[in-house]
Amino acid sequence: MSKSVPAIEVRNVAKSFAEFRAIDNVSLTVESGIFITLLGPSGCGKSTLLRSIAGFLTPDSGSIMVGGRDVTALPPHIRPVNMVFQDYALFPHMSVRRNVGFGCEMKGMTRLEIEARVDAMLELIRLPDVGSREPSALSGGQRQRVALARALAPDPVSLLLDEPLGALDLKLRLELQHELKSIQRTTGKTFVFVTHDQDEAMSMSDLVAVMKDGRIEQLDTPRAVYARPATAFVAGFVGAANMLPARVSGNDGAVLNLEVEGQNWAVPADCVTGGRTVATGDVVTLVIRPEDVIVGSGPGFGELALPARAHEQTFLGGRIHLRCQTANGTALTLEVRPGSVPEGDGTLDLYIAREAVAVLVERKETVK
Repeated sequence: MSKSVPAIEVRNVAKSFAEFRAIDNVSLTVESGIFITLLGPSGCGKSTLLRSIAGFLTPDSGSIMVGGRDVTALPPHIRPVNMVFQDYALFPHMSVRRNVGFGCEMKGMTRLEIEARVDAMLELIRLPDVGSREPSALSGGQRQRVALARALAPDPVSLLLDEPLGALDLKLRLELQHELKSIQRTTGKTFVFVTHDQDEAMSMSDLVAVMKDGRIEQLDTPRAVYARPATAFVAGFVGAANMLPARVSGNDGAVLNLEVEGQNWAVPADCVTGGRTVATGDVVTLVIRPEDVIVGSGPGFGELALPARAHEQTFLGGRIHLRCQTANGTALTLEVRPGSVPEGDGTLDLYIAREAVAVLVERKETVK
């Protein structure tokens, strides 16, 4: 497939179950060779979207293209995509080799081609010696690797992965996260991965599509989604976030002046997220990550100052979870090093770098 042709295109797809709208007019273009994750809470539509791409569900409206071909009306076994499930879905009565080669048989490959392909896939997943075993003789992690090899063996345009690591323990899950990304890079295949785990999405993905109520709230790199969330939902779902109300007091296109808790702040204009624009008088929400707040004792610790009062500390070994409150009553959460703040309640001087502030514009309300 030409690199100029997207691996997957979802065009204005909608899907409802009775009165529940699972996918709400979603459009998404997935370029060839990337690892994209559909991230969101349960019921947000991510698995419904993935199953629609796979062909297990038929959209009520819209179209789905795979490799430049309209597959909207095609059954799953005709589409040039394969799916990896959380429960592995391996054939229990078949050996590992037969499981891995099954899709190749259905594709009409010769016996020699299948044998060579199975050998290559078992090497890829680092299980070259388990071909004669049945799935019941494998560990959970090994079964998931075999399921991945079986899905890759017929050489699909894209691999669709529906929370494939959800049934594994934490240590094994972390190991397989690294392996999945390594396999994706080695094969150059397009991976579309579904998860509700933010750390999982951040650690593996080239792009993350954060979903809510059947819509994509933001599609961007993991770093951009975290540092420049487009909506309050994204800010709160992807990591912890402090949110402060502010009023725009000036904008010259390069610097944005803000009134925040009685303080005058100046931040770069490109701190505004989601491609929005702001004008003097607009009310906005500032997003500041807990690790971006520094507790100091005077000027020089950061460019933006914010006094607050500490009211709860939780010791977590290598860090302290600190809860504070501003003069206006806004709750703040900080992550600080042990020993960097005095124990107990008390007034603190907080400092934030200008570039660490994200400015959300979710409503246009002008204060006169």
